[in-house]
Amino acid sequence: MKHEEYDVMNVEGGSHIKMWTRGVPVEAEARKQLSNTAKMPFIYKHLAVMPDVHVGKGSTIGSVIPTLGAVIPAAVGVDIGCGMMAAKTTLNARDLPDNLGPLRSAIEKAIPHGMSPKTRGFKGRDKGSWETPPAPVDAAWAQLKDGFDAVCLKTPRLKNTNNYRHLGTLGSGNHFVEVCLDESNAVWFMLHSGSRGVGNAIGSHFIELAKQDMRTHFINLPDQDLAYLPEGTQHYDDYIEAVSWAQKFARMNREVMMQNLIAAVRTVISKPFETHVEAVNCHHNYVQKENHFSKDVLVTRKGAVSARAGELGIIPGSMGAKSFIVRGKGDADSFHSCSHGAGRTMSRTEAKRRFTLDDQIKATQGVECRKDADVIDEIPMAYKDIDAVMEAQRALVEVVHTLKQVVCVKG
Repeated sequence: MKHEEYDVMNVEGGSHIKMWTRGVPVEAEARKQLSNTAKMPFIYKHLAVMPDVHVGKGSTIGSVIPTLGAVIPAAVGVDIGCGMMAAKTTLNARDLPDNLGPLRSAIEKAIPHGMSPKTRGFKGRDKGSWETPPAPVDAAWAQLKDGFDAVCLKTPRLKNTNNYRHLGTLGSGNHFVEVCLDESNAVWFMLHSGSRGVGNAIGSHFIELAKQDMRTHFINLPDQDLAYLPEGTQHYDDYIEAVSWAQKFARMNREVMMQNLIAAVRTVISKPFETHVEAVNCHHNYVQKENHFSKDVLVTRKGAVSARAGELGIIPGSMGAKSFIVRGKGDADSFHSCSHGAGRTMSRTEAKRRFTLDDQIKATQGVECRKDADVIDEIPMAYKDIDAVMEAQRALVEVVHTLKQVVCVKG
């Protein structure tokens, strides 16, 4: 069935699915995952599918999953609260140095990033963590500590995680820090990260609890990663408390990184400048209570951004592609949502098999960034065409600014 702006996928024995995917590919495995999720008995109204949809764990990335009376921890995932932050500055392109290498180096020194050296065959501390956290980390942790202690009282194993030491750090994979120019050559700072090690531990713990509960009660599922926690149970209450705290951590993590990013840029650019002229800080992997169609429901956005009428959001392209600051149109059928990016078209393994370092260098021409074999999996060609993604969701958002990166720091 076709609507003016979206297609409808009917699922036998399940809720229907509304898909804003015209002009972008949706692989068969992703459609199967969508069908499985739509068969869960607590889906409210329908699933909403964004144009960056692709295979995830249990549920597809690029899904909006409204539920009544239950939550699926694996749908929220382990990078709880992962999202974007962007801030416009009073700098212009002409204020940037001709050689952007020192600027990238300053950012890399100011924001811990990447994997533990131990996983790369080296000895030493985790270079993605703080050894001696700066003042902004202490100030932010002071606002988080009581909540974390309350979560740990119920789940003691979470105390032995990277929490305080990961606050204000980037991580690896597709997480990044960028310096960008908009359509007027104004300079923006943009970054992408989530709740780091502690969020991963929270997500993993409750995903396993949900699976154990399904086995205990002999509940059969189309996919074990759709294991859920029913409302009214202790596990549900504990999860909602922990996931809410992790989402607060993720938001503050981005704030701290932005503070340190600004300070780093000021060590390279002597001209005085202001930031947060326009600023956006938005999750794209999270769950929260919202009101839709006159009912309070839990909305899980797994790779999707809130796009209420007038609300600003961020839709990044791939490394080397455009990104967008958008304003939501408040589309009711999408549960006031839009895509969270371009969406992958192939796995990281496939990208490394298919593309070469020369391909990566050509694809990121004009961007000061890493150009080595370890980032080939983030090559732009491993992602969908961001212009096609934006066209498919024109009913959901309007573009306010178009950004193009000139510096990119990858984990």
